[in-house]
Amino acid sequence: MAERRMFAKSIVLSDAFLDMPLSTRCLYFTLGMFADDDGFVGSPKAIMRHCGAGQDDMLLLIQKRFVLAFDSGVIVIKHWRLNNYLQNDRHKRTTYTEELAQLSIDEKGAYTEKNEAYTECIQNVYTDKNSIDKNSIDKSNKERETSRNFVPPSLSEVKAYCQERNNGINPEQFIDFYESKGWFVGKNKMKDWKAAVRNWEQRRKEERGENDRVQKTEWDPKTHNFFE
Repeated sequence: MAERRMFAKSIVLSDAFLDMPLSTRCLYFTLGMFADDDGFVGSPKAIMRHCGAGQDDMLLLIQKRFVLAFDSGVIVIKHWRLNNYLQNDRHKRTTYTEELAQLSIDEKGAYTEKNEAYTECIQNVYTDKNSIDKNSIDKSNKERETSRNFVPPSLSEVKAYCQERNNGINPEQFIDFYESKGWFVGKNKMKDWKAAVRNWEQRRKEERGENDRVQKTEWDPKTHNFFE
């Protein structure tokens, strides 16, 4: 009979856990379902693909210390012993004994590293050192949080802003465009609708300038050129 995996409420209902994106939380639960009896996962990248998680999701779990990583590519769920407990007669010891030897159990029953220097190798395991660093992770998390908190404007808000700027933008047309296309289109996720209004305003000025230029020119059949 398959073992039933458990997750401690003190972990998965904590603010630190719930503040993470849904995709990151889904990855954590999926890792928990595939971990061995000691909480180790030998092929975390395959599980990332299995549940559609991205590299940022794994890095965030590592950064927030919900999982611990080893330079072998293996990961372990830090709070595994809080989530699950198996009696000795049902427990199958992990095969990742070298990684297990690098860990100890803290006073709360969670895994911790005997050698804190292991953190130096995290980026070597999951990323190219030259392509990503902690600042890029923080920036990605901030951008996702910003887009997640975006609230589409009301028609009255757009009307008031367009009147304030006297830009001639049709507020109903602006709203209808994003309602039909979606406020989150592709990779260009809306962060500031006022900035979008200003972009429309700028394009309108450019189009007007182009139209004025065309209207001021005439065709000279002799020279086969336009002239003012």
